[in-house]
Amino acid sequence: MYKLEPVIAVGGEVIIYAPHLDIVSHVHGKYIFDVGYHILPYFLADWNRFKYIPLGVLAHSTHLRGAGVMQGDRERPNLRVTLASKIPADDCARLNLGYLDPDEINIRDWKDREAEGILYVSKAGEILYRLKG
Repeated sequence: MYKLEPVIAVGGEVIIYAPHLDIVSHVHGKYIFDVGYHILPYFLADWNRFKYIPLGVLAHSTHLRGAGVMQGDRERPNLRVTLASKIPADDCARLNLGYLDPDEINIRDWKDREAEGILYVSKAGEILYRLKG
């Protein structure tokens, strides 16, 4: 997600299509479920609550959730992040992510729609994207 974030408009959505994914993490899953996915200011606003979490887990959480701000005690991420995988909708909600059923997605329907504001990127994790100029 963080590799595409620079080219997504504030208020936009990143859909991570990973129909093969059935577990969040074999190693750090417990911690990730303890904290969910949040923007960095969310963790900093209540650091004592999260200081026991390994820093690598918190970094992963913020990389997947992206940038944003806190307004009072309310988290305001710049983007919506939706997961289309075998991870159930209830778990996605618990993780602070949206959910799409991957079986209802036809990738061909997403291709070549840039004029509509839809960018399909195959193997998006391989390249870091930036806007020109």
